[in-house]
Amino acid sequence: MTGNSLEAGLHSYHHMGPAGRDVLPWLSRIKLPKIIILVLVLLCIIPLFTHYYLSKVETDLSNMDIHQTRTRLEGFHDFTSMRAADLKARIEEMLRIKQSVSNELRDLEAKRRKLHSDVSSLTSQIDELKQELLHQQMDLDRLKISVVQAQAAQREAVERNTPELAPPKRILSSNILEVLPPNPNSKSCRMFNCFDHSRCALTSGFPVYLYDPDEFPIVNIGWDIDGFLKTYIKKTLGYNAHLTFDPAEACIYIVLVGEALSVSQTPATSGSPLDIKKLQSLPYWGGDGRNHILLNLARRDLSADSGSLFDGVDTGRAIIVQSTFYRERFREGFDLIVPPILGPPGGDVWPECAHMLPARRKFLLSFQGEMRALKSSTPHQVVDDAELDIERVSLDENNLDNFIIQHLKDMSNGGTLDKFFIQFECIPASEEKKVNEVLDWSLCGTDSSRKAILKESTFALILAPSNVSFLSTALMQARLYEALRSGAIPVILGGDRVALSYKEVIVWRRAAIFLPKARVTEMHFLLRAVPDNDLLAMRRQGRIIWERYFGTAQSVVDTIVGVLRDRLGIPPLPAPQTPSTSIFNSSFVPLRSDAVIAESEAEESLGPLEPPYPSPSYRRNYTVMLVQGYEMWNDWIDPFNLYPQLPFDTVLPSDAKFIGSEVGFRPIGKGAGGAGKEFSESLGGNHPREQFTVVMLTYEREQVLINSLARLYGLPYLNKVIVVWNSPKPPMEDLRWPDIGVPIHVVKTKRNSLNNRFMPFDAIETEAVLSVDDDAHLRHDEIMFGFRVWREHRDRVVGFPGRFHAWDQNNHNTWNYNSNYSCELSMVLTGAAFIHKHYTYLYTHFLPQAIRDKVDEYMNCEDIAMNFLVAHITRKPPVKVTSRWTFRCPGCPVSLSEDDTHFQERHRCINFFSQVFGYMPLLNTQYRADSILFKTRIPHDKQKCFKFI
Repeated sequence: MTGNSLEAGLHSYHHMGPAGRDVLPWLSRIKLPKIIILVLVLLCIIPLFTHYYLSKVETDLSNMDIHQTRTRLEGFHDFTSMRAADLKARIEEMLRIKQSVSNELRDLEAKRRKLHSDVSSLTSQIDELKQELLHQQMDLDRLKISVVQAQAAQREAVERNTPELAPPKRILSSNILEVLPPNPNSKSCRMFNCFDHSRCALTSGFPVYLYDPDEFPIVNIGWDIDGFLKTYIKKTLGYNAHLTFDPAEACIYIVLVGEALSVSQTPATSGSPLDIKKLQSLPYWGGDGRNHILLNLARRDLSADSGSLFDGVDTGRAIIVQSTFYRERFREGFDLIVPPILGPPGGDVWPECAHMLPARRKFLLSFQGEMRALKSSTPHQVVDDAELDIERVSLDENNLDNFIIQHLKDMSNGGTLDKFFIQFECIPASEEKKVNEVLDWSLCGTDSSRKAILKESTFALILAPSNVSFLSTALMQARLYEALRSGAIPVILGGDRVALSYKEVIVWRRAAIFLPKARVTEMHFLLRAVPDNDLLAMRRQGRIIWERYFGTAQSVVDTIVGVLRDRLGIPPLPAPQTPSTSIFNSSFVPLRSDAVIAESEAEESLGPLEPPYPSPSYRRNYTVMLVQGYEMWNDWIDPFNLYPQLPFDTVLPSDAKFIGSEVGFRPIGKGAGGAGKEFSESLGGNHPREQFTVVMLTYEREQVLINSLARLYGLPYLNKVIVVWNSPKPPMEDLRWPDIGVPIHVVKTKRNSLNNRFMPFDAIETEAVLSVDDDAHLRHDEIMFGFRVWREHRDRVVGFPGRFHAWDQNNHNTWNYNSNYSCELSMVLTGAAFIHKHYTYLYTHFLPQAIRDKVDEYMNCEDIAMNFLVAHITRKPPVKVTSRWTFRCPGCPVSLSEDDTHFQERHRCINFFSQVFGYMPLLNTQYRADSILFKTRIPHDKQKCFKFI
């Protein structure tokens, strides 16, 4: 061993640990070569081990701080001095420590998660409590408003000085007419001196008694009243609500006088058919015939002298109702001029009506009639239907008549571009074939030929009788009937000396043109000066008059009774309502659920929560005829029924709400006005406070219905909900109905029909009706805004989804139904719209049956029909509110309206409805109602009317 080697070994010895030094005594017993080999091995292994360890430490040092490195080194130092058993124990101890630490970490993580969950839960509870506090505060505010409203209502009830009105209770007479001596001068009869008003109390309901013409004949032997006419009158009066079978309570007594027909050819028939002795022997004649109506309705006898039936007959104080009157024998305000019965007994007459368009037809003016002398005939002579066109005048016609005839002929043959159809000579039947071949028009003697010509005529000429002694003739009234039926505007030449039917209630100047005969030369100029809009307005008015008062025997009889009743100032009987039969029997109690669907939007104060408050009804029982009698007969076209309210009721001036007429009004800020807070506390507006009724039609969608009902919880001004149960299956017994704070009335229907949506149910006690589908989802603020807008447009349809009718020039020039977004609309769907209850009466009883039948055929289009009806009556478009264009709720089943056949049916509905009405009544509008202060910057201390609208 060299010195260097020895020195290195000693150096290694000194640097060995205790374990290394214990090896040296063992090495002294080994031979030298082996020692050298062992030393060499150690010298090779120890540096390698040291190098590995140091490199490991250096690597760890890059990932660990100095303290961890020192700990590792110290641990290694301890490791090198440990025994194997101690090392195992230490390792096991460390594993236990590791497991313990891991368990503690897991426990801490679980506790952390639990604390985090608790914090989230508490935070959510705090938010819920804040929201609940907000709701409670809002409910408290609503209750405060409700208390104020209740106090105001109580104060008004105490101070009220007018009685609450209801449908008039009938006060009827119980005595038979007292027999009085005959009236010596019946020609001077007027209502004040020849009518017994004591039998017609204001609340009597105007009871009418009809003498059965079979039981009480008043014609001479050899005569009989036309059996067809007798059947007409008895049947139509049987449908009249005023008919009574108790003569003791009757106000008037109707005697059917004509039309009398000869049943034999005996000489006895040459005299008057009327037997005056039989007439005066009627059991309730009372000696002078007061309160009796002698009804002489011509159906076939249209001769000018048919009014002479009563010549030489003392009719006493009886009122004469007929078509033909001599001027000196007509008692103004007492007798009544009516049209002859030329139509069917009743029913739909729309197929008989001509379309209103185009405004100007082929002929500017037409006339068909023969001017010739009167035949020598008895007053009862029957004229065949083929002679309706003949205009007969007396032989002593003056020069003016000749001038008129010549002027009209010259006008028709003149060089003007206007076409006329003027015929003063009827063509003999023997020449019919020849004329048809040459001129291609039929004889003037047939009803079909006249109708064909009139439907192509803008104006129809009607000549007043040449005999000025006639105030009206049956023939003239028949010509008026035909002109109105065909849509030709009547031009009455000599109109200054004649009177038309029902002249005391109908304003004929809106439907006809009256000219003195002396101004015949100005007629052409005048007719050319009428613009298209006035032409169509007059044609529409004429059609309405014809449909309502002329078209059928029922309408003629009802109008006669209505005019006489109106003359006496007696209100009509209340309009019939549809009974609201509940789907549940009297012993069944439906299950109630307290679950409600809260509004997803942030709430706002929308109004007080009040108990149900019905709209005051029948307040204008006795005044509506006085103030708006003109409108009843000429605009609303329904003077035959008394309605609890009308959308056309008059409005008080603004100051009257504070001075003398403040009962029921709830002005905003008590009259001072205000923004959102004051606005939400009162209804304001021009009408007293009121509520609305939700009418919801449903069919076998119970859960959708229940969800929709639940969303109505807490809705202000809601009176009740009417659920129209259209399904033949009753609701499930375990179905839970939500408690929304107002009554829910489920109405049982007779059959599945969409027309049931617009029934005038007696359970509807408010003027405002919110018609809504069972799957429509409307927010409360939207409903309230729509309600407030409707209160200012009560005569219109006010709602949310807008639609329009479009003209399709590429498809045979027809109308199409369109639901695309548009800047112009003409309909508002009644699946979410406010309407007045009055329109439910009109839809059920006034709308042509053909339209309701079409709705049943398609199970579609009832909303279009309602828009047609309201536009036809008011000539106004609907009002759309808010920007909403659809209203289907998310998650509801797919609706039938998404099927293409649904739209195809609606196309056909629009075209069919316009044919029935004779024109397109829908009007376009570019107007939409949005809230005041909408998008308006207001001070921070003020609130908008509606936060989200």
